[in-house]
Amino acid sequence: MMKKKSISASKASLVLFLCQMISALDVPLDSKLLEELLQPPTITQQSPKDYIVDPRENIVIQCEAKGKPPPSFSWTRNGTHFDIDKDAQVTMKPNSGTLVINIMNGGKAEAYEGVYQCTARNERGAAISNNIVIRPSRSPLWTKEKLEPNHVREGDSLVLHCRPPVGLPPPIIFWMDNAFQRLPQSERVSQGLNGDLYFSNVQPEDTREDYICYARFNHTQTIQQKQPISVKVFSMDSLNDTIAANLSDTDIYGAKPVTERQPILLTPTGSTSTKVELRGNVLLLECIAAGLPTPVIRWIKEGGELPVNRTFFENFKKTLKIIDVSEADSGNYKCIARNMLGSVHHVISVTVKAAPYWITAPRNLVLSPGEDGTLICRANGNPKPNISWFANGVPIAIAPEDPSRKVDGDTIIFSHVQERSSAVYQCNASNEYGYLLANAFVNVLAEPPRVLTPANKLYQVIADSPALLDCAYFGSPKPEIEWFKGVKGSILRGNEYVFHDNGTLEIPVAQKDSTGTYTCVARNELGKVQNEVRLEVKDPTMIIKQPEYKVIQRYGQVSFECIIRHDSTLLPTVIWLKDNDELPDDERFLVGKDNLTIMNVTDKDDGTYTCIVNTTLDSVSASAVLTVVAAPPTPAIIYARPNPPFDLELTGQLERSVELSWIPGDENNSPIRNFVIEYEDGLHEPGVWHYQTEVPGTQTTVQLKLSPYVNYSFRVIAVNEIGRSQPSEPSEQYLTKSANPDENPSNVQGIGSEPDNLVITWESLKGFQSNGPGLQYKVSWRQKDVDDEWTSVIVANVSKYIVSGTPTFVPYEIKVQALNDLGYAPEPSEVIGHSGEDLPMVAPGNVQVHVINSTLAKVHWDPVPLKTVRGHLQGYKVYYWKVQSLSRRSRRHVEKKILTFRGNKTFGMLPGLEPYSSYKLNVRVVNGKGEGPASPDKVFKTPEGVPSSPSFLKITNPTLDSLTLEWGSPTHPNGVLTSYILKFQPINNTHELGPLVEIRIPANESSLILKNLNYSTRYKFYFNAQTSVGSGSQITEEAVTIMDEGKMAGILRPAVGAGKGYSEILFATSPVMHTVRPTFYKVQPLYPRIRNVTTAAAETYANISWEYEGPDHANFYVEYGVAGSKEDWKKEIVNGSRSFFVLKGLTPGTAYKVRVGAEGLSGFRSSEDVFETGPAMASRQIDIATQGWFIGLMCAVALLILILLIVCFIRRNKGGKYPVKEKEDAHADPEIQPMKEDDGTFGEYSDAEDHKPLKKGSRTPSDRTVKKEDSDDSLVDYGEGVNGQFNEDGSFIGQYSGKKEKEPAEGNESSEAPSPVNAMNSFV
Repeated sequence: MMKKKSISASKASLVLFLCQMISALDVPLDSKLLEELLQPPTITQQSPKDYIVDPRENIVIQCEAKGKPPPSFSWTRNGTHFDIDKDAQVTMKPNSGTLVINIMNGGKAEAYEGVYQCTARNERGAAISNNIVIRPSRSPLWTKEKLEPNHVREGDSLVLHCRPPVGLPPPIIFWMDNAFQRLPQSERVSQGLNGDLYFSNVQPEDTREDYICYARFNHTQTIQQKQPISVKVFSMDSLNDTIAANLSDTDIYGAKPVTERQPILLTPTGSTSTKVELRGNVLLLECIAAGLPTPVIRWIKEGGELPVNRTFFENFKKTLKIIDVSEADSGNYKCIARNMLGSVHHVISVTVKAAPYWITAPRNLVLSPGEDGTLICRANGNPKPNISWFANGVPIAIAPEDPSRKVDGDTIIFSHVQERSSAVYQCNASNEYGYLLANAFVNVLAEPPRVLTPANKLYQVIADSPALLDCAYFGSPKPEIEWFKGVKGSILRGNEYVFHDNGTLEIPVAQKDSTGTYTCVARNELGKVQNEVRLEVKDPTMIIKQPEYKVIQRYGQVSFECIIRHDSTLLPTVIWLKDNDELPDDERFLVGKDNLTIMNVTDKDDGTYTCIVNTTLDSVSASAVLTVVAAPPTPAIIYARPNPPFDLELTGQLERSVELSWIPGDENNSPIRNFVIEYEDGLHEPGVWHYQTEVPGTQTTVQLKLSPYVNYSFRVIAVNEIGRSQPSEPSEQYLTKSANPDENPSNVQGIGSEPDNLVITWESLKGFQSNGPGLQYKVSWRQKDVDDEWTSVIVANVSKYIVSGTPTFVPYEIKVQALNDLGYAPEPSEVIGHSGEDLPMVAPGNVQVHVINSTLAKVHWDPVPLKTVRGHLQGYKVYYWKVQSLSRRSRRHVEKKILTFRGNKTFGMLPGLEPYSSYKLNVRVVNGKGEGPASPDKVFKTPEGVPSSPSFLKITNPTLDSLTLEWGSPTHPNGVLTSYILKFQPINNTHELGPLVEIRIPANESSLILKNLNYSTRYKFYFNAQTSVGSGSQITEEAVTIMDEGKMAGILRPAVGAGKGYSEILFATSPVMHTVRPTFYKVQPLYPRIRNVTTAAAETYANISWEYEGPDHANFYVEYGVAGSKEDWKKEIVNGSRSFFVLKGLTPGTAYKVRVGAEGLSGFRSSEDVFETGPAMASRQIDIATQGWFIGLMCAVALLILILLIVCFIRRNKGGKYPVKEKEDAHADPEIQPMKEDDGTFGEYSDAEDHKPLKKGSRTPSDRTVKKEDSDDSLVDYGEGVNGQFNEDGSFIGQYSGKKEKEPAEGNESSEAPSPVNAMNSFV
């Protein structure tokens, strides 16, 4: 009889086990199967046997069970039925046997103390739980007691008793002080197992009043505290001091000091004791000794050794702890306490008893009708336990009889069972220390075979390795299993297969030809079932180029190759290790698909590198050693294109794919970036290489997609930064099989070229897309929305077919299908085409025009019927043109404009119309063929608009107070002109605008004369035309009236700085002839205004005067500043309404700017004027050189100079100083006189020969001045050079003669004396 395999029961409670000697069924762990089978109840969860509960919380007594059908539950309490319906405080959870006793709502836990037992029952039997003893926990208070202080002599032993209250469960004892700090313990002071605190000998530091024993009751989370115990330790020294006054010297010296003592045992007492412990528990033995010095404890077992790995010493070796004790641990254990004075021992006789424990627990039994079986219940214990059997919770002696059942001590024997024999049996093993209770059911089932392995399950293995094909099954009686290969193959037999009892088929050495479908058949007397699984045998993974031993120089670069070959259907992963550990987390390590590269190698990179290749089915590895050496002098690196790849190999050839692998050539110091794969079609295009794909430079294999009916050859090109390598040698040729076309032609269209045809076009397939010889096309068409059959033709390898005799512009359904000698391509998709278009038949009707404004109109029309379009409606075209302008009444060449409105629009906007004009338009419909007839012309007119700007504006004939304006009419009047508008305003020197004057001029005028303008004033003009709609855009011009030369002759002087003021005409126009007499317009004076600002300047002051026109009582101010400076203007207020003002405190020889303004008149000032201070000032510039009095004065001065020169000459010859020298020494100013470069003289003139008068209009006699006080200016500031003339002693004498005594002045050979004016300037 065959021995059956069993499955562990730890994962499911429903697992059934094989009993000894008699055959039984294994029930697989299949959840669906377990849900379908009938099953007696099984207890899955229950409360512990000794269940201590918290009296403050609800009591929950667990009882969970499973079965089919689901079981019902009942309880007994203290051996009698517990009716939970009669107790309002007790409820049972739904679909469960768990009881909940409500204590928190008024119940008392003490009322529910007792022994409880749960029963789970269904039609197949009844299972019972353990006897569950419910007891509420207790944490009583400490009894009141009066504790006397403990007075102990130093060195004596002491025991502080705890005596905690008896609780349930017993409390945990610990000692603490008033500050809740644990009291320190040591070999001298320790706590015993009973909770007492033992002192082997006391020391003075043990004195304290807060020895407190605490009892912690974990179940109720409470801590009880004993009253504090006081301990006072006194020493012999302190005792002698106390009694010295009352005792004689002899008595004092008779008191003994602290003496050492040999050990005595504090616990246990006596020399022997006994201890009983149960098997499996923890054995604790204790010995605590007194003595001074503190004794040391040692443990031995008489006649044996302490058990290894289970023995521990605690409490400073005062406690011996042996875990998981057994009967072998019984014996005599001796503790020995020893110090230097002696020893003491105690022998504890240990007896290990045992509560019942299982040797063989009964296991669930599943039988088929008519089979035999046994239930075995074997237990051991000390004393030996009694075995009793129950059936469905009832003692088997009084249970219903079952003829198939026989009880033989600890075994029940079943013979020829039937379905009614199903029941749950309980085995009880008990002795004085406890009991065991086990439930085991007998389930009699009659089930046809079932295969639990999923259908068509795929198994994959590597070639030459074992293959295990599962056929998990179940049936009652047990089915027989047979295996077949293929659906109709013969039964598998022989040594090449191994058949396992659980249905598994093993192929010890699977080969490629083992691939296929395998069928397992399970049959018993109730039926038969079969299941198919598939086996795929894969090629093994191999490393075809392993990493090689490398010696690399420090700071160099190294690469390990790991080129693999694997089954094309498996996805490999490559892992690199260094010294059998992960690679360092360093960016220098670059892992590619087929290699490992280490950049900038260092000494720590030395080691063994392993390449591990894993797939889901296998794993291979290869290793190489890297040795790092010192780097020699670095030679020049030569970079080049890579060498071509080599050793191309095709593997995994399939109809539509192939795997190409290669070995890279030398990269020549430049890393390979990528590989380019090209192919040649030797069947269709021999000698022509096409691009196939490209892969990164770290990859050396690629899966290539192929097309049928192509004779492939492949080559590989490597690419680095330098360039492309030469192509590799071609691979072997691979001709793919022919097949039906995979695709149909693309871009299928149907467009008619004539009104009665349909042209069907498509893009033909390329050669390799044909998938086989004899490529043709099946062209099919039929009229859409008509119950018509397809019309089809087969044409050669062309791209167009014309269908003739079609109606005009009707839709057709079209499809084009490819075919070759092997068959057709997949059914093509249909496209919609149309036969040829014709011109539209009718024009749009009901054309309406709505004029929006003078330049925009909106046109509406009714759409034409689609049937009359006779083609694709592309839109509508609006033709419109200007007939004439309503203002000029003149016709011109008609230029038609066209606007196209796409789609089926019925309106559109006409922009850019000319105002005040007459237009016509018509509308036409457009299709792909062209335009239809035009609608009748529609006439509409645009209203007036604003005119354009006048065509020109000219300003001529400027006089002192008038200007003549001429203009041309607007180019586009856009209506009837009603008038012209002229606006003008003056502009001052700072470009600020004055008041604006507006004049309306009749529309029939073309010129105008403006009078009463201010002379020498700039005006800005704005000119535009008007219609009844409004004013048009304006044109602007500027002009200046001329100056009054009579008034200005006495005050004008040469301009100082370009662009200052408006003293010259900036705008002038040439006269224009007019046939129409101009209109004269008298302009009112512009008020207020300040004009004719004049200045008369002296050395340090200037007199400013002006003319004012405007309202009375104006308050004037004068602003001035240095000409050309960016400093702010200085302001002086004029008292009263005077028209003059004197500026004082000016700097001699400085040019100033000045202007006059009126307070309160915002933005109103005069134009700027410029003047210059000097030594001689005049309000009017008069040539004083021609005046008689001036000539006489100059003669007297000349005579005086001659006398002075003679005196100076005489004194100089005598070695003394002349008066001028004394004067110079007194004032010591080397820059007192500026000098001209050419002759060294002072004054206005450019040379000494031409005595020219002062320039006309100059307000000062000279632009060079002599400063009377110290100056910071140098000579360069006043002359064009630094070549001054000095005497031997440094005196400057150029001012006294036009020629030096020894050398002539540079650039001037004239010996004439300077003019009288210059001489006067020299002495001012």
